[in-house]
Amino acid sequence: MSTPAIEILGLTKDYPVGFWRKRMRRSLDDLSLTVEDGEIFGFLGPNGAGKTTTLKLLTGLIFPTCGTARIRGRSIDDIDMHRQIGYLPEQPYFYDYLTARELLDYYARFSPSSAIERRGRIAHLLERVGLASAADVQLRKYSKGMLQRVGIAQAILDDPQVLLLDEPMSGLDPVGRREVRDIIVELRKQGRTIFFSTHILSDAEMLCDRVAILAGGKLQGVGAPGEIMSLEVHAMDILFELPAGQDVPPALSENVTKIGARCRVEVPESELYAALDQLRRSQARLLSISPIRPTLEDYFLRLVQDEKPRPNQAEVTVR
Repeated sequence: MSTPAIEILGLTKDYPVGFWRKRMRRSLDDLSLTVEDGEIFGFLGPNGAGKTTTLKLLTGLIFPTCGTARIRGRSIDDIDMHRQIGYLPEQPYFYDYLTARELLDYYARFSPSSAIERRGRIAHLLERVGLASAADVQLRKYSKGMLQRVGIAQAILDDPQVLLLDEPMSGLDPVGRREVRDIIVELRKQGRTIFFSTHILSDAEMLCDRVAILAGGKLQGVGAPGEIMSLEVHAMDILFELPAGQDVPPALSENVTKIGARCRVEVPESELYAALDQLRRSQARLLSISPIRPTLEDYFLRLVQDEKPRPNQAEVTVR
């Protein structure tokens, strides 16, 4: 059996709060999950759910109150573990008078390599993230999407096998999000594991093999987006057209939405065949019949509503 890319084992993080810092607020509560090698894994949750805390714990930027994690079999306490990962924070700060080429050269100097090797590697990376033509433009002239691509380039500079990306598509326009999504898919094709946090649920549906949902610092659910969304059928959606002069059957008229010459009606699954019989008698031309299932957003919002923290929840006093 292959070693998981990421194993999180009971990670918990408390922060001191208050003027005297005698109370502890629990940001992350006994989180355990596994990310398999080669997966795109989405980490979902509202602001303050503990997503960034989890990523900072995995990178060693902060230390857990209890629990631990392993990345490709190495403990997060192991310094050599950092050779396995690349990290993009949610709001990276780059000195914006540098060009993309100069920035990557600066980061590349932290690894032992010659100037010739660095130049070749940087040129290759800039090509891969679609910035070869803007390599010598100062970062202050870049769009948000271009800056995110620079950030991804620095995250994969040392060819890590695991990428930790914190809200990589936050604040991007549709074009920028598409560009970053394409890069993530390409990285997965090369065998890398991508673990990214997001609250943009459509991106998670499009990209992720599996997702985990976090609310109030607690894990609420893990699974493939398709499995989560196919748990139940809310109703059946029928799209049809009627002949000229023909009215909608009275039993369906209250629920019909007209879209130009077409009509759409939603009926409970148990009433589907009865509705089809009525449409057949009206000589309707059926265009499509499809189940209406809960979206990932529906599932996400239901879990978050169920786990809304009460005032002072998860706070303890230090004596």
